[in-house]
Amino acid sequence: MQVSAQKVVFIHYTLTNDEGEVIDSSEGLEPLAYIHGQGNIIPGLENALLGKSAGDRLNVSIPPEQGYGLHDKELIQAVPKSAFHGVDEILPGMQFHTESPEGAQLVTIIEVQGDTVILDGNHPLSGTTLNFDVEVTEVRDATAEELAHGHVHGEGGHHH
Repeated sequence: MQVSAQKVVFIHYTLTNDEGEVIDSSEGLEPLAYIHGQGNIIPGLENALLGKSAGDRLNVSIPPEQGYGLHDKELIQAVPKSAFHGVDEILPGMQFHTESPEGAQLVTIIEVQGDTVILDGNHPLSGTTLNFDVEVTEVRDATAEELAHGHVHGEGGHHH
């Protein structure tokens, strides 16, 4: 069976940046399971997997535009420290979820300047070329329930 829309795909992967540093890996874990065509993984990797079958291996380099996007300077903003109610210590690298007009957004503190906190709303991997070493381990039809929920159930997927 080949990877195509509405198929559950199981992959083992190692993700590195252009410097060869490992960013993420499924090594020693269960394979990642996703429903192809549901937007569960970045577009560039989903496109590269289309038509592959169990046992296929590939190395693919995904440019930022097909990954987490280009780094957008407009998503960096200064906010007053007082916006962090109940947070005793605010340090660079800390991440918080906030509400934006587009919905929930993850922001990272990049700097603290006195009573001002500089936030970055870009995905931490925005602007990064992503290099994947991938092995497709299984491809199967998605169940009606998985399609309705938009994610894989059971081993390697979501448990309700």
